[in-house]
Amino acid sequence: MAEPAWLADQFEHWRPHLASVAYGMLGSVSEAEDAVQQAWLRLGRSDIDAIVDLRAWLTTVVGRICLDMLRARKNHRVEHVGAWLPAIQH
Repeated sequence: MAEPAWLADQFEHWRPHLASVAYGMLGSVSEAEDAVQQAWLRLGRSDIDAIVDLRAWLTTVVGRICLDMLRARKNHRVEHVGAWLPAIQH
Protein backbone atom coordinates (compact mmCIF):
# COMPACT_ATOMS: atom_id res chain seq x y z
CA MET A 1 0.00 0.00 0.00
CA ALA A 2 1.29 3.45 -0.93
CA GLU A 3 2.09 5.88 1.85
CA PRO A 4 -0.13 9.00 1.89
CA ALA A 5 2.89 11.34 1.92
CA TRP A 6 4.45 9.55 -1.06
CA LEU A 7 1.17 9.69 -2.94
CA ALA A 8 0.76 13.42 -2.25
CA ASP A 9 4.35 14.04 -3.41
CA GLN A 10 3.74 12.11 -6.61
CA PHE A 11 0.52 13.97 -7.26
CA GLU A 12 2.22 17.33 -6.74
CA HIS A 13 4.99 16.22 -9.09
CA TRP A 14 2.44 15.54 -11.83
CA ARG A 15 0.17 18.51 -11.03
CA PRO A 16 1.68 20.85 -13.71
CA HIS A 17 1.21 18.16 -16.37
CA LEU A 18 -2.37 17.53 -15.25
CA ALA A 19 -3.18 21.24 -15.15
CA SER A 20 -1.78 21.60 -18.66
CA VAL A 21 -3.95 18.76 -19.96
CA ALA A 22 -7.04 20.15 -18.25
CA TYR A 23 -6.41 23.71 -19.44
CA GLY A 24 -5.87 22.48 -22.99
CA MET A 25 -9.25 20.80 -22.92
CA LEU A 26 -11.25 23.38 -20.99
CA GLY A 27 -9.58 26.69 -21.83
CA SER A 28 -10.08 27.99 -18.30
CA VAL A 29 -7.53 28.08 -15.49
CA SER A 30 -10.14 27.85 -12.75
CA GLU A 31 -11.95 24.92 -14.38
CA ALA A 32 -8.60 23.21 -14.99
CA GLU A 33 -7.75 23.56 -11.30
CA ASP A 34 -11.16 22.12 -10.40
CA ALA A 35 -10.55 19.12 -12.66
CA VAL A 36 -7.13 18.48 -11.13
CA GLN A 37 -8.60 18.72 -7.64
CA GLN A 38 -11.33 16.23 -8.58
CA ALA A 39 -8.61 13.86 -9.81
CA TRP A 40 -6.91 14.11 -6.41
CA LEU A 41 -10.19 13.24 -4.70
CA ARG A 42 -10.73 10.25 -7.01
CA LEU A 43 -7.19 9.09 -6.34
CA GLY A 44 -7.95 9.08 -2.63
CA ARG A 45 -10.94 6.80 -3.23
CA SER A 46 -9.09 4.42 -5.55
CA ASP A 47 -7.18 1.20 -5.03
CA ILE A 48 -3.67 2.60 -5.32
CA ASP A 49 -2.10 -0.84 -5.49
CA ALA A 50 -4.00 -1.55 -8.71
CA ILE A 51 -2.50 1.50 -10.46
CA VAL A 52 0.48 0.49 -12.59
CA ASP A 53 1.42 3.89 -14.05
CA LEU A 54 0.31 6.78 -11.85
CA ARG A 55 0.98 9.48 -14.48
CA ALA A 56 -1.09 7.65 -17.09
CA TRP A 57 -3.87 6.94 -14.62
CA LEU A 58 -4.03 10.57 -13.48
CA THR A 59 -3.92 11.86 -17.05
CA THR A 60 -6.78 9.56 -18.03
CA VAL A 61 -8.83 10.58 -15.00
CA VAL A 62 -8.27 14.30 -15.65
CA GLY A 63 -9.23 13.80 -19.30
CA ARG A 64 -12.45 12.05 -18.34
CA ILE A 65 -13.29 14.70 -15.77
CA CYS A 66 -12.73 17.40 -18.40
CA LEU A 67 -14.98 15.59 -20.86
CA ASP A 68 -17.68 15.42 -18.20
CA MET A 69 -17.26 19.15 -17.52
CA LEU A 70 -17.50 19.95 -21.23
CA ARG A 71 -20.66 17.87 -21.55
CA ALA A 72 -22.18 19.63 -18.55
CA ARG A 73 -21.21 23.00 -19.99
CA LYS A 74 -22.92 22.12 -23.27
CA ASN A 75 -26.05 20.86 -21.52
CA HIS A 76 -26.34 23.96 -19.33
CA ARG A 77 -25.77 26.52 -22.06
CA VAL A 78 -28.05 29.50 -21.62
CA GLU A 79 -29.88 30.70 -24.68
CA HIS A 80 -30.84 34.36 -24.66
CA VAL A 81 -34.10 35.43 -26.23
CA GLY A 82 -34.38 38.80 -27.89
CA ALA A 83 -31.91 41.32 -29.18
CA TRP A 84 -28.32 41.22 -28.01
CA LEU A 85 -27.13 44.55 -26.67
CA PRO A 86 -23.40 45.19 -26.64
CA ALA A 87 -21.79 46.61 -23.53
CA ILE A 88 -21.69 50.38 -23.46
CA GLN A 89 -18.21 51.81 -23.08
CA HIS A 90 -17.85 54.99 -21.06
